[in-house]
Amino acid sequence: MATILQRLKEMPIPKNVPSLSHKMMALYGLPHLTHSMVLLPLVLFIPSYYADDLALPLVSVGMAIAMSRLLDVFTDPIMGILSDRWNTRWGRRKPWLVLGTPLLILSTWMVFVPSGKVSVVYLFIWTSLLFLSFDIFDLPYKAWGAELSSEYKERSRVAAWREAFGATGHIIFLLILMAMGFWGYHGNREQLLVIALIICICLPIFVVLAVAKVPENPPERLHGASILGWPGMKLVFQNQAFVRTLIALVLFGCGLVIQATLHKMVLKHVVGRPELFSPMILAETFTSLLALPLWIWLSDRLGKHRTLTLAGAWVALWGLALPLVGYGDIVLYVTLIVFRGSSLAAIIFLSNSIAADVIDHDTLASGHQRTGFYFSLWGMAIKMAIGLGVFLGTSLPALSGFEPSAAVHSSATEFALMRIYGWLPCFIMLLAFPLLWNYPITQKKQLELRAEIEARRK
Repeated sequence: MATILQRLKEMPIPKNVPSLSHKMMALYGLPHLTHSMVLLPLVLFIPSYYADDLALPLVSVGMAIAMSRLLDVFTDPIMGILSDRWNTRWGRRKPWLVLGTPLLILSTWMVFVPSGKVSVVYLFIWTSLLFLSFDIFDLPYKAWGAELSSEYKERSRVAAWREAFGATGHIIFLLILMAMGFWGYHGNREQLLVIALIICICLPIFVVLAVAKVPENPPERLHGASILGWPGMKLVFQNQAFVRTLIALVLFGCGLVIQATLHKMVLKHVVGRPELFSPMILAETFTSLLALPLWIWLSDRLGKHRTLTLAGAWVALWGLALPLVGYGDIVLYVTLIVFRGSSLAAIIFLSNSIAADVIDHDTLASGHQRTGFYFSLWGMAIKMAIGLGVFLGTSLPALSGFEPSAAVHSSATEFALMRIYGWLPCFIMLLAFPLLWNYPITQKKQLELRAEIEARRK
């Protein structure tokens, strides 16, 4: 981790632009060390845990998680608008982090460490509350980060520091899970308990440090009339860059989540080595973190949009070979997953950096800064992708005849599972490439937007 952070520090920032210190970017990213752990188990652990260990029907588990996303249609925009408009002496964003932390801790515990008789209704209610509390925390947190810098390349570094801490958090808890496996604790129940304890203990500490030490910039308001209400909403969907980004996020996210949902099932029922799950995800996450400076370097030279396109293509390329994996093909399978995963962190930080540039376009058009609202719409898209990915990753194998609780699986159902696992995500992600390659906001365009904003600022 120290080597990766040093490389991030050494990445050049353009001259004549006020820059954030590395300490500030690191403190801002620190809560993501544990905050990032919340959603990952929902695709890696929860479907397998509730279907395999708690004996709930696999299709019902997928439906419950997917249906819990429906509330976001209402809560995400409301949360974004409140975050934009709720001005306090502590800022617009920080109070929501303080409020969201205890709610996130409670709902995480109830989903990860259920007690008593557990039903599909229980899963639906608590995953709904988990996603709601995650919104209260996550939307203002991402908006805060997008507003820390107005410079095209430095925004990538802010997002990269945050994702570096997120990847490091994944590595830490996977190392703990591997240690548990060494002592004979391989079950989903014990693993989820450890993850929940890490989140509940560490998240409040990191949030306090970030809120106390990192500044929050005042909102940008421009001379001239502000466009609000329905005309302001129409501006959102007239923003070509926003629409392209939104669709690409859903396509990329859905493809990635389908594979993440099926990792454990493939290891257990196809490869026959379920105990390799934690070491494999650890290797994938570490490779993604190690490759982060390379993707930053590429984005500085090719632009964020084309680098993001290449990062998605990299995932799809290695996914094409996954159906070749069969029983005992440990080296082949782990190699494919590790190489595939080397661009995952890049997809996340580049998407967030591009999102900040899109908001510049809207600030100029609407006359005021709506970062929270825009991130609420992107949050809806991401969670829609999670819900759709989990639903497709659970229902399509079931429809093809694959059921995890079956004692024996035929070669036909296993091959059907592997085609859904490898080829379907590749096809879905390929659909996003035309949207991103000739993206309308380049570095030159973003500099022009910032110059116009600065000329009109009150």
